[in-house]
Amino acid sequence: MRIPWLARPRPAPPTTQGADTAAATAVLGPAAVQVAARHLRVGDGYAAVLIVTQYPAEVSAAWLEPLLAWPGRLDLTLHIEPLPAAVAAGRLRAQRARLETVRRADADHGRLHDPNTEASADDAADLADRVARGDARLFRVGIYLVVHAPTLDELGESVAEVRAIAASVMLDTVPATWRQLQGWTSGLPLGVDSLGMRRVFDSDSLACAFPLASADLPAPLPGDPPRHGGVLYGLNTSTGGVVWWDRWNADNHNSIVLARSGAGKSYFIKLEILRSLIDEVLIQVIDPEDEYIRLAATVGGTVIQLGAPGVRINPLDIPPGDRHPAAFDRRVQFVVTLVAVMLDGNLPSPDRAALHAAILAAYEQAGIDLDPATWSRPAPLLHDVLAALEAAGTTPALSLAAQLRPWTLGSLKDLFDGPSTTMPDGRLVVWSTRQLSEEQRAPAMLLALDAIWRQIDTPAPQAVADDLRQLVIVDEAWKLLQDDAGAAFLRTLAKSARKRRAGLSVITQDAADVLNSKLGQAVVANSATQILLRQDASAITDIATAFGLTTGEARLLLSARRGEGLLLSGGHRVGFQAVSSPVEHAACTGDRDVDGGQP
Repeated sequence: MRIPWLARPRPAPPTTQGADTAAATAVLGPAAVQVAARHLRVGDGYAAVLIVTQYPAEVSAAWLEPLLAWPGRLDLTLHIEPLPAAVAAGRLRAQRARLETVRRADADHGRLHDPNTEASADDAADLADRVARGDARLFRVGIYLVVHAPTLDELGESVAEVRAIAASVMLDTVPATWRQLQGWTSGLPLGVDSLGMRRVFDSDSLACAFPLASADLPAPLPGDPPRHGGVLYGLNTSTGGVVWWDRWNADNHNSIVLARSGAGKSYFIKLEILRSLIDEVLIQVIDPEDEYIRLAATVGGTVIQLGAPGVRINPLDIPPGDRHPAAFDRRVQFVVTLVAVMLDGNLPSPDRAALHAAILAAYEQAGIDLDPATWSRPAPLLHDVLAALEAAGTTPALSLAAQLRPWTLGSLKDLFDGPSTTMPDGRLVVWSTRQLSEEQRAPAMLLALDAIWRQIDTPAPQAVADDLRQLVIVDEAWKLLQDDAGAAFLRTLAKSARKRRAGLSVITQDAADVLNSKLGQAVVANSATQILLRQDASAITDIATAFGLTTGEARLLLSARRGEGLLLSGGHRVGFQAVSSPVEHAACTGDRDVDGGQP
């Protein structure tokens, strides 16, 4: 898009401030401003004002982006004043007449045509036609740059960098010498242009300056203290800056990671786990492919391999530290739900009543009742419930006993045939489900999810005192979504985690299972942090629609390298490349790491 070249107007007189603006400045402004020839001391820092005086003949979309992407603190201000149509038409006529005079004088004296004059004349004629038809308007625009730095030496370096970046896009800048105070006030959101250094733009050239957005995440506002917490996600693919994100300061603490197989999603999650552990977050991982065992061993975490020989979890255990008044009743209700899942269906009312009575009888036989003082005694086992059913002798009780026998005395007993041998403990707990048979998977997952939920819902008193944050990571979530109990758990946790200072991370390579189900859509809707890595062409249309991606963002996800993707959160959209240190890389790769590898 060409910028029109008209006779430069005289600088506009400074606009006087109203009484209300002066009053607001007195309240919100710094305590003192020291003015020098080429800089200001504003409060505890320094600032320097640059004026853009020359522009390129042609500009493309977002031509101010290089300045906006500069990693330091830079205020870029545009003052825009529309020119009335009559004034614009008169200036265009005068400009065309002057250019035509020059062309004729060259011809009369036998001189060769000046290419610059020819191009300017053609542009002026084209612009006059578009203004006359109403296809374009003219504006007087002033662009000022206010560079900030904590010290005078750093200010000099920052000004040199900003001027070099401006020169790289054919923008000439000059310091506002002895007009620094006027330039600083012109850069404030007061609508006052005290410099009046403007240039005429047409509407197309001005539109190419927008959107005024940076590819980097926003920094804290001036005067705000730096935020604590967060983890390194990687490097910005557009600017090379650092992408540092704190999920705990978002609207909610949940996240979703979508990527095709081999895109580096598990590697990225392992990096986030390592860095979140440093940030003192308690993490539990549901691991269906044994990808996190090496990581847990490296950091001293706990691995619970459900289905492995000798690994048992007693569903009737009441945690010793649980003092919730309804803990006993909740345990009874959970065992009823677990038995229903074991028997692959809903229990009829007579069967449910018989089971409820048998569970109470088993607890009574073990000396456990509603009194919390009794909860520290050894809990009964599932085969004690079976014995109570057989002792009842009723038809529903005997029918249930026959169906439960494989889970207590038969081939499916391994997970339930004794007291618990392991309990979730430590900063990182990995629940491995790889060794479970298909018959054991649903009840075993229910046991794991129940243990996770109990820790989130009723954390230890010390954890509450320390304001402990908890994160639940579900890898290959499409497998859990296929189970009704697992899908219900994800929905409940996604909606309730924020109130319990917890977050849910859902990772999957099957976007259709998440986006095409109501439960999956509920998880996406309640995830303030959304990570999209490389996608398959067959799924990109649905993903682009669900996440509101632009055409360029969709192309990026189709061609992204391993570990490269987009971070989306509200109005923030940042492309990043995951990076790791050699120590992190060694901990995040392993024999079963099918998605890993140094990005």
